[in-house]
Amino acid sequence: MSRKPWESPKWPEKVPHEIAGYEKPLFSLLDDTAREFPNATYTIFADVGRTYAQVKDTVDRIANFLASRGIQKGDRVAIFLPNLPHYPEIFFGILKAGGVCVTCNPLYKASELNYQLKDSGSRVVFVMDHPQFYATAVEAIRDTDVETVVICNVKSYLPWLKGALGSLLGKIPKADHHEQGHILFDQAVKSARPEPPGFEVDPVKDIANILYTGGTTGVPKGACLSHANLVSNVMTAQEWTWVEPEPGEPKVQMARGGEHTFLGVLPWYHSFGLTLVMLWSCYIGSRVVCIPDPRAGDPPFTEVLKAVEKNKVTILTAVPTIYSAFVNHPLLSSFDLSSITGCGSGAAPLPVEVIKQFEEKTGAVIFEGYGMTETSPVITLNPTNREQRKVGSVGLPFPGTDIKIVDLDTGIQELPDGEDGEIAASGPQVMLGYWNKPEANKEVFREIEGKRYLLTGDIGHFDEEGFLVITDRKKDLILVGGFNAYPKEIEEVLYMHPKVALAAVVGVPDEKSGEAVKAFVQLKPGQEATEQEILDFCKDKMAGYKRPKAIEFRDELPTSVVGKVLRRVLRDEEREKHQK
Repeated sequence: MSRKPWESPKWPEKVPHEIAGYEKPLFSLLDDTAREFPNATYTIFADVGRTYAQVKDTVDRIANFLASRGIQKGDRVAIFLPNLPHYPEIFFGILKAGGVCVTCNPLYKASELNYQLKDSGSRVVFVMDHPQFYATAVEAIRDTDVETVVICNVKSYLPWLKGALGSLLGKIPKADHHEQGHILFDQAVKSARPEPPGFEVDPVKDIANILYTGGTTGVPKGACLSHANLVSNVMTAQEWTWVEPEPGEPKVQMARGGEHTFLGVLPWYHSFGLTLVMLWSCYIGSRVVCIPDPRAGDPPFTEVLKAVEKNKVTILTAVPTIYSAFVNHPLLSSFDLSSITGCGSGAAPLPVEVIKQFEEKTGAVIFEGYGMTETSPVITLNPTNREQRKVGSVGLPFPGTDIKIVDLDTGIQELPDGEDGEIAASGPQVMLGYWNKPEANKEVFREIEGKRYLLTGDIGHFDEEGFLVITDRKKDLILVGGFNAYPKEIEEVLYMHPKVALAAVVGVPDEKSGEAVKAFVQLKPGQEATEQEILDFCKDKMAGYKRPKAIEFRDELPTSVVGKVLRRVLRDEEREKHQK
């Protein structure tokens, strides 16, 4: 846009135009906080808190352990875990060993995990001691570079009595057996010294984290985020966010040293949960409540509500499906959620009706933003006050972030304010590039006026006050509850079915998840199949959010003159159906 973001009449007071000081190692966030607030609680799990000093001690031991296993600067180490208290300890431990974190979705099937381990060249994987997760990891490491498997059991993070009784009664998750040579997390920590190896870090150039995403198209690619990418996004979020200590009181910047409690309900393998929950809470010395299974409880999601009430959660960062789960929970009125002072939403459009219901029922305020894995993830956010936020927009560009609306053909020509085009972003949070994918990098990066911009694949415009409005998606990805489902990847599975001739996958509106996956299938001549047969075929080959929720059989699928199946035509047909 032609004017600067801070020239907007609604630019938040006291928020700087640029930020500085982010060119430092990502693990320095933990080191600094542990030095300043050693006795403040960082993680809370099963009512047990671990202080920053305790977490740092374990982090340093993990770094020492990894070095003893031959991990050197730049080596990749995978984390295949839900939100357990082990997670930040392992994450920072990898970084302090000089390694690169590869964060993996614990819901993945073995083939999906195998792809990430192979593509990243990971040498070590940390996995939960669990019948499903561990078995998946054992199968997935075949034909990869993985040399070391570390098994993480939750027993040592439970209260002593609960851990003892859990073991006695068989209630603590545990794999059926452990493969010879695999190492228990507790043993690895105990045997190592709290002495991380020394090495030099270039925060701007060195990769800290590889997060897999489909980018704008195709199969998952590893977005390489530097130390500075992630530190800058955390620091900017802190500068941007102001909260009311009590309703009606003047807004203040979020205090450091334990005054806030974050709800760890977003998965930490995802950039949204990683940056805006696990890392941000660490940066300001706050508590974070570990939620490994958001659906736990009877009815589902009840344990999350209990956690908010019991721990007096103040900061809730979530995707629209979580806010929907709050407002539609039958027992919501039974819980005291008045401690919540600030809420952020992203990863998918948040329906205005859900915003209204959530704010009416909890008294909290939700502020929508926008970003992607490739941008660490935030590039825009609404001002964090009722007066300046604009419902229906995704806010103003973050400090230090330059956003242009460019033409769809070349991605270079800037368009006037109010005109729809592709959103292009430049800033300290924009990734280094995709892991070992030079051609993909050429597709998404453009140089404009001497600056490097990332083409987001999303279509939008700036309004008259400088707020960004998302109007469509150039890319074909489907947002299921805030998670990316990639049509090409799903279609590849459908094509594995012996009766399928052609397949196309699109997103269709869904009240619970925002979008759901629908597959259109053309069978081979003379073949017959049922919808359930195809659904069952997909069940063992894809994570739940990727699996089609409906199958529609067609005699013919729409194709281009060169035989390419036209998803756009099918998507438009579905939109017309839902608008009637």
